[in-house]
Amino acid sequence: MKIPIVSVNWLQENSNNPELIILDAVLDSPPHDLQISGARTFDIKNNFSDTTNPLPNTLPKPEAFTAEARKLGISKHSKIVVYDTKGIYSSPRAWYLFKSMGHENVWVLDGGFPAWEKANFPTEKVGPKSFKEGDFEAHFHPEKFKTKFQILNNITSKEAVVIDARSADRFNAETEEPREGLRSGHIPNSVNLPFSKVLKDGHFLSKEELKQILPYQNENLYFSCGSGITACINLIAYELVSNSQKAIYDGSWTEWGQDHNLPIEK
Repeated sequence: MKIPIVSVNWLQENSNNPELIILDAVLDSPPHDLQISGARTFDIKNNFSDTTNPLPNTLPKPEAFTAEARKLGISKHSKIVVYDTKGIYSSPRAWYLFKSMGHENVWVLDGGFPAWEKANFPTEKVGPKSFKEGDFEAHFHPEKFKTKFQILNNITSKEAVVIDARSADRFNAETEEPREGLRSGHIPNSVNLPFSKVLKDGHFLSKEELKQILPYQNENLYFSCGSGITACINLIAYELVSNSQKAIYDGSWTEWGQDHNLPIEK
């Protein structure tokens, strides 16, 4: 099993590797002022999502992903470390996008920018940069994403367990959804695992701790959340302890909750 995360110490020690590319996985605005020295901005919402899709943060087409990755100077042999400013939040999504596009040499920085800054490692101001175009080529693995129809079929076929990363009150319909027009509740037969449960102080829990708290480690797993972002956090947590088959429901609750033809539980 290939470990999907690296420490800030590892990144600092390997920062001079010419094949290493550090990506700042940006999702929310306003933009931040500082980044890891040498980092390149990986703009999930604007450059690495399908902006023609009314659903947020959805999977871009492979040719679009290829073009944007090349603009960042990413090549077939690049070793990529992705991080975000919250510790662990949007970086697992960036990691999973590369995995789904066939690029294996990619890792998430455990603890993200806060851990890097706490260690007093080099930072720089965020600013425009240009890069020599890379030769990255996406080789998409469609099995890494599931559609609403596959999730609907799974309710009866039970081929996999659906793990929902939203908070317990959203899962149990005890509060309204933050996005307008969405029903409250969850996909029938799904299991709630708020993504915060697999983290501590912006880091993933240890393997030993994850083994104790993660249910259904030996089952096939489909991961869902609000819009396909935090589902990737839970997927990495399982990746640390389990070899089971895993996939992301890309539309997640934003898609399921607005479609009144789809069943829900509360």
